Amino acid sequence: MANQANQADPSNAPRRSRGFAAMDPEKQRAISSKGGQAAHQKGTAHEFTSEEARAAGAKSHGSRNAARTGGGASTRGGSSEQHAAAGSQSHMGR
Repeated sequence: MANQANQADPSNAPRRSRGFAAMDPEKQRAISSKGGQAAHQKGTAHEFTSEEARAAGAKSHGSRNAARTGGGASTRGGSSEQHAAAGSQSHMGR
């Protein structure tokens, strides 16, 4: 009966790696290497130019810096004065 419960509710079943993730890391590396070599021979492999890599890094680091400084699209709006006023009001009853 317990076996049927595990089949009905997959959250109770132990997690096991499947497919590529279950392979030995050396075997994964060998297969990946063959795939990369084949893509290069076929001419479909993408290689970043230094300019493309720089642009991608700037996008990534730009969004990270905006999150650190509190600016950017991730804020919910309102001026710093409004946030300060709301913060002081939340501590009035204490």
